[in-house]
Amino acid sequence: MRRVQIFSGSSHPLLTEAICERLGTSPAKVELKKFSNRETSVSLETSIRDQDVFIVQSGSDQVNDSLMEMLIMISACKGGSAKSVTAVMPYFFYSRQSKKKSHRGAITARLVANLLSVAGINHVITVDLHAPPTQGFFGKPVDNLHAEPLIARWIKNHVRGWKEAVVVSKNPGGTKRVTSLADALKINFGLVTTDRRRSGMNGSLAGSGFLDRMDYGANESHISDTADTSPPNGPAAESEDSRTPHRIRTSPNINGASPTSIPYRGLNSYVRSSPLVQSTRVDSASPPSNRIPVQREPVTNGPSRALRQEEEEQDSADEYTDERAREVITGRLIHGHIVDDDAPSPVLSTMSASIATLPGDVMGQPQLDGLDPMTSSFISSTSAFRPDHSAFGGSMDASTHSDDEEEGFKNPELEHTITLVGNVRDRTVFIIDDLIDQCGSWIAAAETVVKRGDAKKVYCIATHGLFGDDSLEQMEACECIDFIVVTNTYPISSERVKACNKLVILDISHLLSEAIRRNHHGESISALFQHFPD
Repeated sequence: MRRVQIFSGSSHPLLTEAICERLGTSPAKVELKKFSNRETSVSLETSIRDQDVFIVQSGSDQVNDSLMEMLIMISACKGGSAKSVTAVMPYFFYSRQSKKKSHRGAITARLVANLLSVAGINHVITVDLHAPPTQGFFGKPVDNLHAEPLIARWIKNHVRGWKEAVVVSKNPGGTKRVTSLADALKINFGLVTTDRRRSGMNGSLAGSGFLDRMDYGANESHISDTADTSPPNGPAAESEDSRTPHRIRTSPNINGASPTSIPYRGLNSYVRSSPLVQSTRVDSASPPSNRIPVQREPVTNGPSRALRQEEEEQDSADEYTDERAREVITGRLIHGHIVDDDAPSPVLSTMSASIATLPGDVMGQPQLDGLDPMTSSFISSTSAFRPDHSAFGGSMDASTHSDDEEEGFKNPELEHTITLVGNVRDRTVFIIDDLIDQCGSWIAAAETVVKRGDAKKVYCIATHGLFGDDSLEQMEACECIDFIVVTNTYPISSERVKACNKLVILDISHLLSEAIRRNHHGESISALFQHFPD
């Protein structure tokens, strides 16, 4: 390509060389150095006047130095009269900070976008943004390429029996990415989700303080299911009961208040009073004279009621014998690993007797014992575990953030309940996400599909392999993980690559080189998002 210069930053020179090799050129000469006080200095040693300039700089372990170096290079190119400057960032800086994590937090990804725009950028090319709406932070065009076609092609060529495999998301936030790959491969998909178990929640819902505040627990035992279907006797009852011939007789509760006379049917077809109106005193309020009475079906004790109840029970049984219910498996996570159901819980072992006996109002949450999964989900949504984390508003996402999830796995005093949705028995599993940084959630998901779901092989696949701390070594040591597949958008040291036998690195250079070529010639890049048969 003529009148094109491709510069390489210091973060990932190997990727830049691979891109230039595919384009039939070589990286432009630039001098990058640091002064004694760690200031970055950039000097372009190639004429760039009236040429298209592409600067390849990805995130790295020295992310702040890489970002500042990128900004200085953009400014130098604008000062050198470049026709256009395109930033090629395979892994976008600070992409995980695209929203506020707290009320006094910063949207750092937007700040980075503003810095690039002020420096003089004209175009941005990146791969698999952590949050695609980040493109809206730029006032310039952004090409967010996808590694999905590359990953799908590798799966078809290197995984035996991939047509019977299952694509699994390790958290609810990645379901869109997982379903996209599953649709491309035309295979099934599943979901793994974790929920932090709360201390002091070991009681039934009927005896909880939550429903006591609604006067439900005190009133339910005093409701009579007896119905009076006989016509009213006497002239005194003719004026009142003739309008509502089928009323439910109820006894007053312990507070002296009478529950409502309007019944509703539960799942088992018995009549009970609604908990939402238990505290209403019917005898203290007289209905308006022009109110139209509601005619209700009489409840009888004859054969018709027994027959109807039997039919409803049969319909209910047919409704809840869905085969898909068998594909939901739960397990216990302690220290980020699957444990047996009878293993001691760190939540209970760390609770002191004085705290455990405090009432729910003092603890700030109702004390619930023996919660079923539906009740636990409802209570966890209505009561915040921490003041700054609310699923109903504020700055917190409804789904658990991956960083918070990783911190929870490291806490020895927390226990998590992990749920697997989908049938993975005797199948190969592809656990998919956009990046691998910490390994806790990956190992937990792999152990769940193998030890609970009986999967035969697990592939952990991501676009960006950050591998913070010793996460790569821990995933290598995990017996439930067979392969770790990432692309080379993020630099990984050669020592770590040689030490890991499970690691597979896919080359992304052909995707970026084709994007650069099409951008230079003004061609459409739509073809880069399509899947082509092999």
